Amino acid sequence: MGASVDEGVLMSGNASCDKIQQLLDRADVRINGDRPWDVQVLHPDFYARLFAHGTMGLGESYMDGWWECPAIDEMVHRAFRAGLADKLHCCQNRLHILKARLSNRQKLSRAYQVGEHHYDIGNDLYERMLDHRMIYSCAYWKKATSLDAAQEAKLELVCHKLGLEPGMHVLDIGCGWGGMAHFAAERHGVSVTGVTVSREQAELARQRCQGWPVDIRLQDYRTLTGKFDRILSLGMFEHVGYKNYRTFMRTCRQLLTDTGLLLLHTIGSNQSACTIDPWIDRYIFPNAMLPSASQISRAFDGLFVLEDWHNFGVDYDRTLIEWHTNLDTHWPRLEKKYGERFRRMWRYYLLSCAGSFRSRENQLWQIVLAPQGVSGGYQAPR
Repeated sequence: MGASVDEGVLMSGNASCDKIQQLLDRADVRINGDRPWDVQVLHPDFYARLFAHGTMGLGESYMDGWWECPAIDEMVHRAFRAGLADKLHCCQNRLHILKARLSNRQKLSRAYQVGEHHYDIGNDLYERMLDHRMIYSCAYWKKATSLDAAQEAKLELVCHKLGLEPGMHVLDIGCGWGGMAHFAAERHGVSVTGVTVSREQAELARQRCQGWPVDIRLQDYRTLTGKFDRILSLGMFEHVGYKNYRTFMRTCRQLLTDTGLLLLHTIGSNQSACTIDPWIDRYIFPNAMLPSASQISRAFDGLFVLEDWHNFGVDYDRTLIEWHTNLDTHWPRLEKKYGERFRRMWRYYLLSCAGSFRSRENQLWQIVLAPQGVSGGYQAPR
C-alpha cells in the first residue's frame, strides 16, 4: 500500500523525525506506518523543510514527491482534530500575515489575479472535475446520491431561499461558468446578470447560457450599477478580503431593492483572521481568505436584517472527494497538458481541504439577508 522507503531515508534526520512524530502521535498518525493516513517519508530533508517553512514546506514537499500518503484527507482531518495546525507556524507564516495587515491584498487593481491564476487554468480541467453544470462550490447532499443531483439540489435550495418568481432580475456575483444563472433562468423564469473576474469563465458561460435571458460580464462587483430584485453569491466571498467586507455589503445594499433578498454562500472560518494558509495562497487561490461569523456580521451591521444562517460544511467534504475522484478518473486525458507536479498539487489541494471540512475546522454557510426584513417573517427552506 505505502511507497517503498529505503533504509537510509528511514534512519536519517532522527532528531527532527522524533519531534515530528511526537506531534503526530496526538493525531494517531505514524511516520512510515502502514495505515492509509500514515505519512511515508521519501526524502531525508523533509523534516528540516517542514520545520523551516511550516505548511508551505509541507505542501511544496508533497508536490516535489518528498512524501506520500494514500489518504491525505484523513491525515489532515486527524491533524486538525488534534490541534496541530498552530504547531506548524514559522517566520514565513508570520510575514504572510503582516503583509495582509499592512496592505489591501484584494483591492480593485488586484481583483483579476485569482481569475488569471486559478479559474483561467483551462476549462477542460474543470469540465472533467465538476458536475455537468460546472458548479464550483459546495453541493447539498441531504437527499442526493450523485454529484449532479447534489449540485442541482443546492441550486434549487438557493432559488427557494430567494423566493425567485418569473420576471425578477437577479444578480449573480461570481457567476463562474454560468451554471446557476442558466438554472435560475430555465427553472424559475428570471433574468440574470452574472459577473466574474475570469475571462475563461465568462467566455464559456456566455456559450452555455446562449438563448436565455442571461447577461455575463467580465467585471468586479465594485463597479456594478443598477437595481436587482435578488442578489446571490456562491463561493465568491472568499476572494473579497476582510478589508473589503463592508464595501461588499454596502455595494449589495445599493444594488438591491428595498424588498429584495441577498443570499451569501461562503466557506467560513471558526476564528477571525486576515489571511489564508500560505500554500493555498501561493498555489491555489492568491489573495483569498476565509471570513469568520463575526467578520461577516460586522460587515452587514446596520445594512441588512439577518433572516437565516445555514451551516452545511460537512457536505463540502463529500463534494471535494467527488471532485478528486473525477479528476483521477479523467487524468489520462489531462496528463499531457498539466503534468505530474500539477496533479500532485491539485490532489493535495482537494484532499487537504476535504480533511479540513471533515474536522469541522472550516464551515460552509448560506446566509440570507434582507434590507428591511421580510414582512411577516422569513420561512427558511432546508
